[in-house]
Amino acid sequence: MRFMPLAAALFVALIGASPSFGQTPPVYGPSITLEQAKKAMAAAENEATRNGFIVAIAIIDSGGNQVMLHKLDNAQLAAIDASVAKAQTALAFKLPSKALEDAVTAGGPGLRLVGIKGVFAVEGGIPILIDGKIVGAIGVSGGLSGQNSQIARAGIEGVAK
Repeated sequence: MRFMPLAAALFVALIGASPSFGQTPPVYGPSITLEQAKKAMAAAENEATRNGFIVAIAIIDSGGNQVMLHKLDNAQLAAIDASVAKAQTALAFKLPSKALEDAVTAGGPGLRLVGIKGVFAVEGGIPILIDGKIVGAIGVSGGLSGQNSQIARAGIEGVAK
């Protein structure tokens, strides 16, 4: 993954506006293991199924490589690529994709994000942190934005168990 100078500048602006990460952005760590990804996927799928959300769920490692992808029965085919793109965006910016969506929605300098190749500024992608380091990201698509994030957060919580 290559960062453009504009992307780096936007990251600095966004990270300052994101209270969930504080002043110091997390660093990339070793890649999520298959066992950790299985726990995250199981928890995310459980959350989706329990609530009747029909989605696709992607988990990528800290290098941006796909580790797992599950499309629940009847999920939109477009949800597959969207879930991966949300995870990749969260990983690249070290932020939930919702933060980028908010920046674009606010207009002004945030609109520059739409010109960066590979940015999918739509809620549903969240970095996965273990011991304060980003080991990967999870992306969910197919439901409403809040539902997608709810499922992604459940997946992240599943890794901790």
